[in-house]
Amino acid sequence: MDFSQSNSTNSLAENTSRPLNIVVVGAGIGGLSAAIFLRQQGHNVILLEQSRFANELGAAVHLTPNANGLLRRMGLIPEAHGAVKARKMSQWFPDGKVMFSLDLEKGAGRWQHPWQLAHRVSLHSELKRLATREDGPGKPAQLRTRCRVVDVDIKEGTVTLDSGETIRGDVVVGADGVHSRTRPKIPGAENVKTFSSGKSAFRFLIPREKALADPATRKFAEDEGHLIMIFGRDRRVVVYPTSENTLLNFANIHPTSESHILPEAPGSSHWQNQGNISKMLEIYKDFEPAVVKLLSMADEETLKVWELLDMKSLPTWTAEKLVLIGDAAHPFTPHQGQGAGQAIEDAASLAVMLPANTTLESIPSRLKLYEKCRYERASRIQEYSRVTGKDLGSGPPVDANRFTAYNFGHDEWDYSNQMLRKWEWENTKGLYWRMPTSFGPMPGPRQDFQGRPRDGSKARFTTASIKFKSSRTVLENLFPTEKFRFAASDTIAYATFAVTKLDNLEWLGGRGYSHFGLYIHGVEHVGQNGETVHGTFLPILFENLADPILSGREELGFPKLFCDLDMKNADATTMTASWMGSRFCQMTIVTSKEHLANGDAPAVQVTSTAKDEGLLFHKYIPATGSLGSKERGQADVEYTALLPSAEDAKTVERKVKRTRTTQKVEIKFDALDWKALPTLHHIVARLQEIPVYGVVEAKIVEGTGVSDVSSVRRL
Repeated sequence: MDFSQSNSTNSLAENTSRPLNIVVVGAGIGGLSAAIFLRQQGHNVILLEQSRFANELGAAVHLTPNANGLLRRMGLIPEAHGAVKARKMSQWFPDGKVMFSLDLEKGAGRWQHPWQLAHRVSLHSELKRLATREDGPGKPAQLRTRCRVVDVDIKEGTVTLDSGETIRGDVVVGADGVHSRTRPKIPGAENVKTFSSGKSAFRFLIPREKALADPATRKFAEDEGHLIMIFGRDRRVVVYPTSENTLLNFANIHPTSESHILPEAPGSSHWQNQGNISKMLEIYKDFEPAVVKLLSMADEETLKVWELLDMKSLPTWTAEKLVLIGDAAHPFTPHQGQGAGQAIEDAASLAVMLPANTTLESIPSRLKLYEKCRYERASRIQEYSRVTGKDLGSGPPVDANRFTAYNFGHDEWDYSNQMLRKWEWENTKGLYWRMPTSFGPMPGPRQDFQGRPRDGSKARFTTASIKFKSSRTVLENLFPTEKFRFAASDTIAYATFAVTKLDNLEWLGGRGYSHFGLYIHGVEHVGQNGETVHGTFLPILFENLADPILSGREELGFPKLFCDLDMKNADATTMTASWMGSRFCQMTIVTSKEHLANGDAPAVQVTSTAKDEGLLFHKYIPATGSLGSKERGQADVEYTALLPSAEDAKTVERKVKRTRTTQKVEIKFDALDWKALPTLHHIVARLQEIPVYGVVEAKIVEGTGVSDVSSVRRL
């Protein structure tokens, strides 16, 4: 069976972002959780289960806060299916004396989600329903039972069944438990075998009412949600309620050498092996009589004995199209109650790494990223479980609070999402970063969040400009360093005040903004190596939107500040500049001559002499923490930059639709005072000083095509 046929296309390029076809081997808690999360991501999932019904039997399971949050995310509310809230935890000596008792509800406020005790049958049934239901997000997973896997081709993504049928997928998920048939297909895992931890566990359930009815055993059942652990030196009894407090679940851990395995399954570690009640009572005969009486209430027909297996860490959990989750990747002893939880975390992390837009060629890298997210955490909790499972007196005291904080205080979905973001950022070269960096690279006029270039060809502009003669000395006083000078020795210099209104900008979602600046022509910059660059110097650029100000200042170094800019076109084009209601400039151009143009008019920003190479500006960022020190006024960054005219023109095709010229113009500045302009008064006062000896040219240019100014370079 080719599982990918329904979505096949003619080319890999077309095929790269279709829903993935995913084969999950094993329909236990981990496999079903993976199927749910993956179908919710938009993928096609088939589940292969070797049993007839994949039924979980005869036991309860801890749903700790880290697992419970993920179940709720997938739409499973455990308490709606009989899960019991863990309210109290006690540890007793074998003679019945209390070692300690904790009110778990007092500390429950530390965790966003509850700690619950659920019946595996109820949990498994609801997971199966969510994976295969017709309604809900995504396409229902196909569940096929009686499918025994005999081989996996990790390169081709094919799974072979004992019937001879092959099933192909883009990803094969090995969720087939501790005796995994997929695990040996991972290079380096062929010789990694499970081994006995030296302990086994009797597992069974009894009605809670049965314990309550006997005065000797009532104490084990009288408190709802009470988790009781009775510790001997090398054996223990763990009992707690489940199924709406109607059943008591038992996990009686003891040396494997003392338990009875039926002859037909010698040395088997399957968790459904039949137990022997007489043998169990013999193992716990030295515990107080009430414990022995409680254990004697077990029904031998449902009593199971389960050998607790362990395994060294695999070198890797994934190879090509195969990835392991749950016990197939990392078998757990039960002493931390995290086996199911870690399988659910694996499923969540894997789904995060395979979002709806996953390309086929990225799958191996994404599977490695899943492993990176999960390997250390799962391995550490494995070790915690080994430590807490040791015989009493065989090691140093255990810091249970540290273990609990690490286990419970984690949300794998959110953690894996952040790891995926970082991976995507690291694999996209040249992304722009600026504050706030906590949220990743910053989209702007030069690229979107994914690093793709912007299209400025459809953006519209209207520029009103006044080029005028002015005082060389006054303008020269605005040069930021001695490296700037006028190229000519004339006492007359030239400058332009220009305002531009932009709209239909892709990077602003079709919106726009305006900017207003002073452009000083005929300037040259002399570098330390003697290299001279001729251009137009920009000392100030006002803009009326924060986004282009932050982008232009931090990424490019433009000397931008905020003000309100109101540009109107009627019989005359007017621009009013103000700050929080305080108007400090008004510019008016009354047009008298109109030209329909085809792109001959140059951009006002780069109006210059014949030697003009582009727009010059000076970048300065102050050092943090220098305000009260000897380094006051020191710069973290300071240099001059150039926007080359020729290179900038190549970034977008600029089309001038109409040009209107006139000699009827007026521009007037009013610096007001420090109260009216508390952050701009010193700037506007200097602009107000600039004399206008005569207007050289005044015009209004309209057109399309706005450059992203990405050709800016540092001098």
